[in-house]
Amino acid sequence: MARFNNPDERDAWALAESLIDRGRAMMRKAEGALETFMVGKELNRQRCIRRGIGDTDAEIRWAETANAKKALADNNFHVTQAMMYYGAAAAHYSRALYLRSHGGQG
Repeated sequence: MARFNNPDERDAWALAESLIDRGRAMMRKAEGALETFMVGKELNRQRCIRRGIGDTDAEIRWAETANAKKALADNNFHVTQAMMYYGAAAAHYSRALYLRSHGGQG
């Protein structure tokens, strides 16, 4: 971790680090939701093939299920949250660097 010149700088940096951790957690949840979607899609495709239904029709059927819609909605929500946390972290990193460059005056 960087050497800090004052408490405000240290606090801004610590807050940025915690926001990055939250953003990473949200991205893990988004990846989990996407994995749920992809696994369900493949299982549905295999089930449809056994019934003689083509890949395109299987994909359309899967996309219209509640499980598929929920997985995509969860993925979208968690990615949006991660972007929010990453943006806030960037602002706090910038604040810490600003405070460093201006001797804590800010």
